[in-house]
Amino acid sequence: MSGNRLAALAAVLCFSQAYGALPDEIQVYTDDVNAPGERGIELHVNTTPSGRSRPDYAGEVTPHHGLRITPELSWGLVPDVDWGLYLPFVRSGEGTDYFAGPRFRLKWMPLRGKPGYFAGVNGELSFVERKFEEARRTIEIRPIIGYRGKAWLASFNPQMSTDLAGPDKGVVTFHPSLKLSRDVGERTALGFEYYADLGRLSHFAPGSEQSRTLYFVVDTEQVNFGIGRGLNGATDRWTLKSIISF
Repeated sequence: MSGNRLAALAAVLCFSQAYGALPDEIQVYTDDVNAPGERGIELHVNTTPSGRSRPDYAGEVTPHHGLRITPELSWGLVPDVDWGLYLPFVRSGEGTDYFAGPRFRLKWMPLRGKPGYFAGVNGELSFVERKFEEARRTIEIRPIIGYRGKAWLASFNPQMSTDLAGPDKGVVTFHPSLKLSRDVGERTALGFEYYADLGRLSHFAPGSEQSRTLYFVVDTEQVNFGIGRGLNGATDRWTLKSIISF
């Protein structure tokens, strides 16, 4: 294989690793956790009016003009621990409907409100159709570190994930996210959320190939709504997202 072909192949591999997988859940985790026996229902809805339309691998459904609707059911198990189930449904830009496959999560929040700091971890196991994630089976570890004051909320999620099958099995990738918001009324907060996909934890992708998105967000007691703008050419240009709590 010629040097030019090798360089092109390396660029494609780095490019594919820089993208996030199925964007059904766009959320920075904070200090919320269900009490023992408490049940929760949330609906994640997001769409990409302008985004990637070229598949990273044969058969992939790309985000461009796609709509993702994901019910999340959660239950409190014991103090500071709950678990949840995601059921992502996708309508592609061509109008085809899919059930992407289930995701299971377990969250532990041992430190909350001391005085306003919080810390915990969330683990997630996914079984997703190959149309959306090439490996199909993935695992994610999401540490949660933050502070909730009288008016301010800050949370950082240094998330890591790895494939359980496929050519990148066991390769750890890094997807940090950050939320900063301030109350502007009794039940409303405004702020920003930042999401990045930096590629392999052992060797980050070049900056121009890392996915980076900044959202302007509005939070109420029942709704999180955000308008996201990709910050470079390796990112979907515009994404709209919302989380509705019932």
